This record gives sequence, C-alpha cells and structure tokens, in this order.
Amino acid sequence: MIRIRLDEPTLARTRIAISPLWEVWTSLYLLHRNPGEAPWPYTGWARHARQVLGEVPATAPVRLLLASGHSAPDFLTPIPPSSTPTLADELAALRATPAEVIAEQIPRYHRPDDLPGWLIPFVTDRSTALDRLAGGIEAYWDAAIGPWWPAMRAALDEEVLHRARALAADGPDALLGDLHERVRWENPVLTLMKPPERQIEAVDQRLLLIPLIFSRGALSCSTDHPEIVAVSYQARGAALLAEEGSGRAASPATATDRLAVLVGRARAQVLRALTRPSTTAGLAATLGLAPSTVSEHLSALLSAGVVHRRRVGRRVLYGLEPAGLALVQLVGDEPVIASA
Repeated sequence: MIRIRLDEPTLARTRIAISPLWEVWTSLYLLHRNPGEAPWPYTGWARHARQVLGEVPATAPVRLLLASGHSAPDFLTPIPPSSTPTLADELAALRATPAEVIAEQIPRYHRPDDLPGWLIPFVTDRSTALDRLAGGIEAYWDAAIGPWWPAMRAALDEEVLHRARALAADGPDALLGDLHERVRWENPVLTLMKPPERQIEAVDQRLLLIPLIFSRGALSCSTDHPEIVAVSYQARGAALLAEEGSGRAASPATATDRLAVLVGRARAQVLRALTRPSTTAGLAATLGLAPSTVSEHLSALLSAGVVHRRRVGRRVLYGLEPAGLALVQLVGDEPVIASA
C-alpha cells in the first residue's frame, strides 16, 4: 500500500485537474494489463485502439513505450499545467522537459548503466526523443481517443464539478473520504490500496487529484514534482466507451430489473446515475443518450417529485429527492448511497 502523510498546508491546497495526457498513458496501461480481450466497458474501444497501434505508422513511438508497462519516470506524465489543459498544452510541457529533470528522475526507476532501450534516446538526444514521442502521442490520440473525447470531457467536467462542490462545501476531509473504494482517508494519511509498499511525506506541498476515464480502478501516485503530489483515480463515465454488441456483461437495466419495469429502462438509468448530482450534458455523456432524451426524462422525473434541480454557478445540477433515492434503494437491484 502507498501511504501519503499530508500536513495541514498540503491538505488545504488540495486541487482537482483533468489531464488528456494522463488519459493517454492510462489507456496504454489498460491495453498492457489486458493483452487479450479488455473488460467491459472498454472492450470495443480496446479493439479499436489495438487496430490503431497496429495500422497507423505514426504511433510507433507509443507502441515502443507499451513495453515499459507502468514503470516509467514521471517526466513522461508531467503535472497538468492548469486545471483544464488541452493535449497540446501538455505536449508542449512534455517537449520542454529540461535535461536536468530527466537526469534526476531516471535513476529513481532504472540503473543508469542498464537503461531499457526505449529510454536511452531521452538521455542521448533529449529534444529529438521528446518531439518524436509527442508526435506519436498526437497520432494515437487523434485516432484512438479523439473520437470519444467530447463525451469523455463532459463526463470529466461533471466529476470535477461534483468534487469541487464537495471540497467547497465540506472541505478536504469529505472529498478524500469519498474518493474511491480503494482509497482510504484517515487524517492525516491518504492510503492507496495497491502495491508496492511506500511511505510518502508531503510537507508544504499541494495535493492534486486527477480523475481518469481509463483508470478502471487503477490508482497512480506521482511524487517527482518538488511542489506537488498527484494522485489519479477512476472517474465516473467510463460506460460512455461501451458499444452495443461489444460483448458487455448485462447492465442493471434488463428485463428482470424491477426499477426498469416500473419506470422504463432509460429512466431507470437516469435515476441510478443521479446518485451523484449531474448536469444534463454530463448524464448524456455518461449514459450515451442524446441530451434531448435526457432532458425529457428529467422533466418527467421532476414532475414526479423524485428528482430536484439546483443551480451551481452557471450550471444546473440534478439530484435525487428522498423519494427517488428510496426508489433506487428499495426497488433497484443494488442499494446505493446518494452523494450530498
């Protein structure tokens, strides 16, 4: 397990950011961990991504890095330069990685006299290697992730909004206590339940949380930045990658689903999704439904008194009323607990 001890200044500086570049690396790790058929909801996407890697020559630099697995220096996944960077922003930061940062980080992962072949060019010809890698990432992104990115971005925006609301309303304790089933928060220690055994002391730094669609429950921790400890976790919304006929397991909304029988399959999906407040666009991206369809279902559920609507800044969030929560808990297949 990885135990991160956070002092008060670090905890008080907790922030949230999305990262297209971290999504790239996490998607590659997903392919690396699942050399055969990827699990639902990634099955169809993974088939497509493998085809891209096999047939698009420009992705060659990315294919080489697949062999690295998840043991790579942090300079390959730099800290996002803002809370909502574009891939171009992050690749610019990657291309600008100083030679001294590479020289400092590599010994933490590999013996300098026994570097893997894919890593050597970053030492011997840094600028060319970084530029070639960035070009490979762009090619992979355009063909393997880009078509899904608008929906992914909407789902990630919903995740960030939900977490930021919890942080602003109830503070870091509430945020970290409900981050992920394999993350345990016992102030002042944040524990990631994964190998290897590590003890990290975060003193007068900043904790940066990065939700990822491609995480599939995998957690990562980046500590090479002198001022920031970054922790990634599984975001909601991965179901948007699912495709009909992709071999997925039966979803909760089947003919034997009592909630679907009562209110209809689509409205049952909306009710279950609203165990965490969301916007119309976020629901559409998460469920793979048209925004107009979601709006229609929300109107009906509002009229029935099982859903409420609240404005947060420029956005309108929908959530479950007690009656809606009771429907999901008592009639649905699996009890759930709604977020505030």
